[in-house]
Amino acid sequence: MRTEARLFTGVAAFFAATAALYGWWSAEPAGTVALTVAFLMASLVAFFCRVQHHKRGMRAQDLADAEVADGAGPLDFFPPHSPWPITVALGVVLLAVGIVFGLWLALIGFGVLVPAVFGLVFQYAGRGVQRSTSPEEGAGSVSSPPASTRSS
Repeated sequence: MRTEARLFTGVAAFFAATAALYGWWSAEPAGTVALTVAFLMASLVAFFCRVQHHKRGMRAQDLADAEVADGAGPLDFFPPHSPWPITVALGVVLLAVGIVFGLWLALIGFGVLVPAVFGLVFQYAGRGVQRSTSPEEGAGSVSSPPASTRSS
């Protein structure tokens, strides 16, 4: 992801310079804010790519002498189904309509949106953690397989 990080760092630098020049020479704040938001979004993607590169190391796409077979294998975990994207969309719609029609509807939208975002972010947070199923097993204890109930 080193190449992507460099690419988005360049895009972020472009938007930062453009926002600074546009803000200096124009008296119109909306364009300056839009360019600043574009800079922040490109910076976020560049930061993510840089962190992933440091966390996971070089990928096959980053190597000049890589073969096609080097990129084979499982990519990552992709959830099969989730109710949270639709719930987030509902919360955003209610919040936006509430801004237009009244504070009460915006508060309902905010109340739907916040738990939906937390649900979307943390729905698979403990996916790799092994949990104990019986309450008598302590944390960190090694359990033996259950005895067979089959008669000999």
